[in-house]
Amino acid sequence: MAEAITDVQRGFEAALPELVAALGPEHVLTDFFHRAIRTTNASPMGLHLWEKLLPDVVVRPGSTAEVAEVVRIANRHKVPIVARGGGAGLADGATPLKRGIVVDIKRMHAVLEIDEENQTVTVQPGINMQELNKILRPLNLWYPDDPASYPVNAVGGRIGSGGWSLLGAGYGHVPDLVLSMEVVLPTGDVIRVGNGGARKIHKSSTGYRLKDLFLGHQGTLGICTEATLDLAPRPEAELPIFFATESYADSHRIIGALGRSGLRTIAGIFMFDQHKVEFLRRDDEAWIPLPSWVKSAAATILYGTRAEVEAARDVVFEIGGSLGGKYMGTEICEGDWASRHDRYHLAYHGRANGQIKLMSWSCEDAAINYSALPKVTREWHRIAADLVAKHPEHFDDWGMFTYTNGPFRAWGDYLTEIDIGVNELEMTEEIWRDWVQAKVDIARISVRAGGSVSAAHGGQREGEVDVSCYEELAEGQFDLMKSIKRMLDPNNIMNPGKYNLDEAYPGGES
Repeated sequence: MAEAITDVQRGFEAALPELVAALGPEHVLTDFFHRAIRTTNASPMGLHLWEKLLPDVVVRPGSTAEVAEVVRIANRHKVPIVARGGGAGLADGATPLKRGIVVDIKRMHAVLEIDEENQTVTVQPGINMQELNKILRPLNLWYPDDPASYPVNAVGGRIGSGGWSLLGAGYGHVPDLVLSMEVVLPTGDVIRVGNGGARKIHKSSTGYRLKDLFLGHQGTLGICTEATLDLAPRPEAELPIFFATESYADSHRIIGALGRSGLRTIAGIFMFDQHKVEFLRRDDEAWIPLPSWVKSAAATILYGTRAEVEAARDVVFEIGGSLGGKYMGTEICEGDWASRHDRYHLAYHGRANGQIKLMSWSCEDAAINYSALPKVTREWHRIAADLVAKHPEHFDDWGMFTYTNGPFRAWGDYLTEIDIGVNELEMTEEIWRDWVQAKVDIARISVRAGGSVSAAHGGQREGEVDVSCYEELAEGQFDLMKSIKRMLDPNNIMNPGKYNLDEAYPGGES
């Protein structure tokens, strides 16, 4: 390892003056401050690891040509390169595991074209999604990608992570909303991929589906520099409906019935388990206190014309009421739905031996079939309980959310997440190892239940990545991933260390 780091350092020293010549000194940042703030993302990381992950330099290109030149320089000198959007990811995709160059794309934030007739928009990758929708609002158009991290996301980061949306059941997720994009490959070559070769076509039978290679690759195959996105008419009506229930089983029955209802106005269905309700009751100022009999909650969000939403509302109330749900009222429904996007940036705290302690938020997510949800929920909480019992000063079980996962459908599998508070400020190597093992166990339960390690975040963090590659993708997919990586990135410069893809190269580490 020491020799590899020396080689990277040698290459970096040769690349630095070329980067300055290509971008100008004001966009090549070597100060500690600039490197440090681009080291981590929203996922917890033990501070004992922090110094190991500092990049050597941050660059801020302003065009496709400049990104391509940066990549050519990095490839020539075999320097690792990691693209970074808003840094909101929960899978360590933008964390530079092998130091090198971080490419901050946020200078590239222009709207290049709005096509009102065909309802598309073409943008550079650094544009913030909230800002994009402010621009589209006067045209009564909407980019309906809606993650919990919506206010802080950049479009390019969402593409690199293949992001999941709260409204996916109604409008699709990122892979469904990106029509085409321009990509700089690890060699510095620039290509365009789409549905066929066209920029604004939704479905084509021409050629391979190469666009999908560059959605969710976590920066290992290239850097998106331009994207054409699908838009929707801004909905006339929005209606969140939350039902309080006496048990997880009641909520599970309600979300299943909503999914089978056939209502096309349903943009998402979600459920809070008993641990989540208790966490909100004790520690979340945004949550309106509920009676002690409330143990769980089931909810849906409706979008459409006013007539459609009003008609669907009656059906939803009938389903929820007949299965034991009690409507929570307008204030909590509208307030909690809005706060789906507000909690992301807040400072978090948890309980350690009954005392409040500053903690970071870890979201362990999976895709789980509806029928397996109760069993997976029980087993995940058992793992969390064992971890808290062993390290009560460092971990806190914040409960589970469950959301519809399929694009354009409200049935089938569900994004399932357990939220765990992590005290990274007092982390040790031993406690970190126990935390990683818990993540392995959570991921393994997901796969053995017929699910996926991750529905939203990528399944590539320490521990869980081994389950992703060697268990979930064991039947030839991981081997093919390595072949594709080696072909497109012969020098392994593009986000090396991620997804165990270093194995694709001679002497590579697993």
